Amino acid sequence: MADVNRGNRPLSPFMLGKYYRFQLNSVTSILTRITGNALIVAAVLIAWWLLAAATGAEYFATVNWLLTSPLGYLVLVLSTLGLWYHTLAGIRHLIWDQGYCLEMEKADRLGWIVIIGSVVLTVLTVIIV
Repeated sequence: MADVNRGNRPLSPFMLGKYYRFQLNSVTSILTRITGNALIVAAVLIAWWLLAAATGAEYFATVNWLLTSPLGYLVLVLSTLGLWYHTLAGIRHLIWDQGYCLEMEKADRLGWIVIIGSVVLTVLTVIIV
């Protein structure tokens, strides 16, 4: 059967934010998945650095130069941000698994704590290290 109201319905819920508004919990969930995958890249870089150290001084100097370059530094700082974010998001999930803070207002507050906390902890890590 033909749907007579087909022309009156929106084609996508994401049309200009008019029909759908992103929720903080959706964004933090997506960021948790992204940071989890990005941490794999960071782990490979650290393993590469350690293998270069075990290989020889010349190869280690090349890899160390790359990782301490401005681009390497940026990747390492963003990896630190991802590590802190993923850790705090994991703690948030442990809280939810215990049945706490499941109300929307408290869940949103936890989301902001994860975001702001990861930035603050990253800044502190960069300053200390």
